[in-house]
Amino acid sequence: MSKLSKAKDFKKSKSGLYLSMATTAFGAVSVAKQAKKARTESDTLRLIDAAVSAAAIATGLAILYRELKRLGDDDVLLG
Repeated sequence: MSKLSKAKDFKKSKSGLYLSMATTAFGAVSVAKQAKKARTESDTLRLIDAAVSAAAIATGLAILYRELKRLGDDDVLLG
């Protein structure tokens, strides 16, 4: 099995999805800092950027959660 195919298999595994979710959620910390700074500086454009980034993070987490549920549905032991 090549390294690339192992990486693809890991991305589709539960542990890979959990890692992706954690990484995505970690990005929320950066966005929160960006939003806080934008509010204190009254920078509307940066605040809009932070809001769009937060929406992207929320959407990404929702997609990863859906994939995690699909993996669970395929697992006979999880019922």
